Amino acid sequence: MLEVESLQRSFGGVRVVDDLTFTLAAGEVVALVGANGAGKTTTLRCIAGLDECDGGAVLWDGSPLDERDSTTRREVCALLDDTAWFPDLTVAEHLAILAQAHGEEARVVVDALDALGLADLGDRMPATLSSGQTQRLRLAQALVRPWRLLALDEPEQRLDADGREWLGHYLRACADEGRAVLMASHDHTLCAIAGARLLDVERAHERADG
Repeated sequence: MLEVESLQRSFGGVRVVDDLTFTLAAGEVVALVGANGAGKTTTLRCIAGLDECDGGAVLWDGSPLDERDSTTRREVCALLDDTAWFPDLTVAEHLAILAQAHGEEARVVVDALDALGLADLGDRMPATLSSGQTQRLRLAQALVRPWRLLALDEPEQRLDADGREWLGHYLRACADEGRAVLMASHDHTLCAIAGARLLDVERAHERADG
């Protein structure tokens, strides 16, 4: 499904992503691992089309991934901790708009709120949520719309142990349905539950230099 070929990205003359190459198949979870600053988030942003790479290619089903294409936007769901919330819409209304935009029935919003433990918070404004509840709301976006590729940046952040366990099983179930997940993560327990293949971004840089 996804092919990343010799991806490169620099900031201020410093190479953050250096000749990174990997593939992600349907039914697979891949976790980008490495220390802070290793280029995990930058890699995800380049793949999702939120940042422009300096070199290399990102292919989706054999063609250059173009986030401007409506089919690509429907198939690729990127939750990279940069969601902006409308100040006058409730939690449930945010999810309902997203579901409606993708042609989903209203029932998916109720199911998503239940799954993420937000059933009693649907009438709240996102700004009133705790950091952990806000993270669950971000994840709920993936449950109310279709996707074939889900990109996540450290989704375990601000989740309690039960939330991380739920997330691991959810990602594994999605992969078992034939979808694909790419995430940056520091949580090896989450990766193990999700059955993720680990890709050490720092070692990939070392191989490129060597």
